[in-house]
Amino acid sequence: MKSNEKNFIKRLQRQKEDALEFIVDIYLPLIKGITHKVLVPLQNDGLIDECINDIFLSIWNNAEKFHGDSDDFKKWIAAIAKFKAIDYYRKANKKIEIISDEFNLIMEKSVEDELIIMEDREELIKLINQLDPVDQKVFMMKYLLGLKTEEIGEKLGLTRAAIDNRIYRGKKKLQQNAMNISLGGSVI
Repeated sequence: MKSNEKNFIKRLQRQKEDALEFIVDIYLPLIKGITHKVLVPLQNDGLIDECINDIFLSIWNNAEKFHGDSDDFKKWIAAIAKFKAIDYYRKANKKIEIISDEFNLIMEKSVEDELIIMEDREELIKLINQLDPVDQKVFMMKYLLGLKTEEIGEKLGLTRAAIDNRIYRGKKKLQQNAMNISLGGSVI
């Protein structure tokens, strides 16, 4: 049985793929229009396409929640499209603001601040070099390269728990060594 104007809602609610294809064929121009209108100021066609795909996924995943006829269905998917597009717009705007704020922070640093940061980084690297070789790699990957624990685990062949333990013990050792330096000791 194929989906048509009379049965597509029921078939969609039963998760029949031909119903989704029917909806895409019939309602894609409506959804594209709504999404484009909201997201065009961002000038990102990839984001618009991603949003449209997400809208159809939401329709598919929430079809059982819809109750009504085809006129109501059109209003329902238009509302989903509108709110998804607004969500995407807000997320994209937030990223732009964050990047802008970070750029402003970078621009506001003085030469003295940069020198202090460089000295601190050199001291930190000296402290990290006192750790075991595996712990050194973990700290470099985590804090200097910004890798996630899972990525570090894959690269080093360690479990998440092992990495978390190494970080915990390493931090304690670094703190202890830093205290020795501040009390007049030296870096080994």
